[in-house]
Amino acid sequence: MKPSVKELFEKYRNNLYAAAFNICGNAADAEDVVQDTFIQYYLLKKEFDNEQHIRAWLIRVAINKAKNTNRTFWRRNKVPLEEYIETLTFETPESEELFETVMKLPEKYRIVIHLFYYEDYTVHEIADILRITESNVKVRLSRGRGMLKETLREEWEDDE
Repeated sequence: MKPSVKELFEKYRNNLYAAAFNICGNAADAEDVVQDTFIQYYLLKKEFDNEQHIRAWLIRVAINKAKNTNRTFWRRNKVPLEEYIETLTFETPESEELFETVMKLPEKYRIVIHLFYYEDYTVHEIADILRITESNVKVRLSRGRGMLKETLREEWEDDE
Protein backbone atom coordinates (compact mmCIF):
# COMPACT_ATOMS: atom_id res chain seq x y z
CA MET A 1 0.00 0.00 0.00
CA LYS A 2 1.23 3.45 -0.92
CA PRO A 3 2.09 5.64 2.14
CA SER A 4 0.04 8.79 2.55
CA VAL A 5 1.37 12.16 1.46
CA LYS A 6 1.01 13.39 5.05
CA GLU A 7 3.24 10.59 6.40
CA LEU A 8 5.89 11.17 3.77
CA PHE A 9 5.68 14.96 4.15
CA GLU A 10 6.34 14.72 7.89
CA LYS A 11 9.21 12.31 7.32
CA TYR A 12 11.00 13.80 4.29
CA ARG A 13 10.10 17.48 3.92
CA ASN A 14 13.31 18.69 5.59
CA ASN A 15 15.47 16.43 3.42
CA LEU A 16 13.73 17.59 0.25
CA TYR A 17 13.90 21.21 1.35
CA ALA A 18 17.65 20.95 2.00
CA ALA A 19 18.29 19.34 -1.38
CA ALA A 20 16.11 21.91 -3.17
CA PHE A 21 17.68 24.86 -1.33
CA ASN A 22 21.08 23.47 -2.17
CA ILE A 23 20.25 23.89 -5.87
CA CYS A 24 17.88 26.88 -5.89
CA GLY A 25 19.79 28.97 -3.38
CA ASN A 26 16.69 30.56 -1.88
CA ALA A 27 13.98 29.59 0.56
CA ALA A 28 10.89 30.50 -1.48
CA ASP A 29 11.85 28.39 -4.49
CA ALA A 30 12.92 25.49 -2.26
CA GLU A 31 9.53 25.52 -0.51
CA ASP A 32 7.75 25.54 -3.88
CA VAL A 33 9.85 22.60 -5.05
CA VAL A 34 8.92 20.58 -1.93
CA GLN A 35 5.22 21.30 -2.42
CA ASP A 36 5.37 20.44 -6.13
CA THR A 37 7.21 17.21 -5.36
CA PHE A 38 4.51 16.04 -2.95
CA ILE A 39 1.76 17.06 -5.37
CA GLN A 40 3.43 14.96 -8.05
CA TYR A 41 3.65 12.02 -5.62
CA TYR A 42 -0.04 12.41 -4.75
CA LEU A 43 -1.05 12.38 -8.42
CA LEU A 44 1.25 9.48 -9.30
CA LYS A 45 -0.37 6.12 -10.04
CA LYS A 46 2.82 4.15 -9.44
CA GLU A 47 3.58 1.36 -6.99
CA PHE A 48 6.94 1.52 -5.23
CA ASP A 49 8.97 -1.47 -4.08
CA ASN A 50 9.70 -0.08 -0.60
CA GLU A 51 10.14 3.13 1.36
CA GLN A 52 13.78 3.53 0.23
CA HIS A 53 12.50 3.54 -3.35
CA ILE A 54 9.96 6.24 -2.46
CA ARG A 55 12.62 8.34 -0.67
CA ALA A 56 14.98 8.11 -3.65
CA TRP A 57 12.14 8.99 -6.04
CA LEU A 58 11.15 12.02 -3.93
CA ILE A 59 14.75 13.29 -3.81
CA ARG A 60 15.18 12.75 -7.58
CA VAL A 61 11.95 14.65 -8.35
CA ALA A 62 12.88 17.48 -5.98
CA ILE A 63 16.34 17.82 -7.56
CA ASN A 64 14.85 17.90 -11.06
CA LYS A 65 12.22 20.45 -10.07
CA ALA A 66 14.87 22.61 -8.39
CA LYS A 67 17.03 22.51 -11.52
CA ASN A 68 13.99 23.44 -13.62
CA THR A 69 13.29 26.35 -11.27
CA ASN A 70 16.83 27.60 -11.82
CA ARG A 71 16.22 27.59 -15.56
CA THR A 72 13.12 29.77 -15.38
CA PHE A 73 13.32 33.42 -16.32
CA TRP A 74 11.43 34.58 -13.25
CA ARG A 75 13.74 34.04 -10.31
CA ARG A 76 11.91 36.38 -7.97
CA ASN A 77 12.42 36.99 -4.24
CA LYS A 78 15.85 35.49 -4.30
CA VAL A 79 17.39 35.63 -0.84
CA PRO A 80 21.15 36.10 -0.73
CA LEU A 81 23.06 33.22 0.85
CA GLU A 82 24.24 35.43 3.71
CA GLU A 83 20.65 36.24 4.71
CA TYR A 84 19.65 32.57 4.65
CA ILE A 85 22.66 31.52 6.73
CA GLU A 86 21.65 34.07 9.39
CA THR A 87 18.37 32.16 9.86
CA LEU A 88 20.15 28.83 10.53
CA THR A 89 21.59 27.61 13.82
CA PHE A 90 24.91 25.80 13.94
CA GLU A 91 26.49 23.85 16.77
CA THR A 92 29.90 25.45 16.26
CA PRO A 93 31.38 28.34 14.28
CA GLU A 94 33.36 25.71 12.32
CA SER A 95 30.19 23.92 11.18
CA GLU A 96 28.77 27.27 10.00
CA GLU A 97 31.97 28.01 8.10
CA LEU A 98 31.91 24.55 6.52
CA PHE A 99 28.26 24.98 5.46
CA GLU A 100 29.03 28.37 3.88
CA THR A 101 31.98 26.86 2.01
CA VAL A 102 29.92 23.92 0.75
CA MET A 103 27.20 26.31 -0.49
CA LYS A 104 29.80 28.16 -2.58
CA LEU A 105 30.86 25.02 -4.48
CA PRO A 106 29.67 24.57 -8.09
CA GLU A 107 26.28 22.82 -8.16
CA LYS A 108 27.47 19.45 -9.47
CA TYR A 109 29.89 19.08 -6.55
CA ARG A 110 27.63 20.69 -3.95
CA ILE A 111 24.74 18.28 -4.56
CA VAL A 112 26.85 15.09 -4.27
CA ILE A 113 28.54 16.44 -1.12
CA HIS A 114 25.09 17.24 0.30
CA LEU A 115 23.59 13.83 -0.52
CA PHE A 116 26.64 11.96 0.78
CA TYR A 117 27.33 13.85 4.01
CA TYR A 118 24.02 15.42 4.99
CA GLU A 119 21.56 12.81 3.68
CA ASP A 120 23.80 9.75 4.26
CA TYR A 121 23.31 8.28 0.79
CA THR A 122 25.85 5.78 -0.55
CA VAL A 123 27.75 6.38 -3.78
CA HIS A 124 25.54 3.79 -5.48
CA GLU A 125 22.33 5.49 -4.28
CA ILE A 126 23.58 8.94 -5.35
CA ALA A 127 24.39 7.54 -8.80
CA ASP A 128 20.82 6.24 -9.08
CA ILE A 129 19.28 9.50 -7.86
CA LEU A 130 21.34 11.74 -10.17
CA ARG A 131 21.34 9.21 -13.01
CA ILE A 132 25.11 9.29 -13.39
CA THR A 133 27.72 6.54 -13.01
CA GLU A 134 29.15 5.58 -9.64
CA SER A 135 32.61 6.55 -10.86
CA ASN A 136 31.27 10.00 -11.78
CA VAL A 137 29.86 10.36 -8.24
CA LYS A 138 33.25 9.38 -6.79
CA VAL A 139 35.03 11.89 -9.03
CA ARG A 140 32.62 14.68 -8.03
CA LEU A 141 32.98 13.80 -4.33
CA SER A 142 36.76 13.79 -4.65
CA ARG A 143 36.88 17.09 -6.53
CA GLY A 144 34.35 18.68 -4.17
CA ARG A 145 36.38 17.59 -1.14
CA GLY A 146 39.53 18.93 -2.80
CA MET A 147 37.87 22.31 -3.40
CA LEU A 148 36.64 22.41 0.20
CA LYS A 149 40.08 21.50 1.53
CA GLU A 150 41.78 24.16 -0.58
CA THR A 151 39.26 26.87 0.29
CA LEU A 152 39.32 26.07 4.01
CA ARG A 153 43.14 25.88 4.04
CA GLU A 154 43.33 29.36 2.47
CA GLU A 155 40.89 30.74 5.05
CA TRP A 156 42.81 29.18 7.96
CA GLU A 157 46.14 30.50 6.63
CA ASP A 158 44.60 33.99 6.32
CA ASP A 159 43.52 33.83 9.97
CA GLU A 160 47.04 33.13 11.23
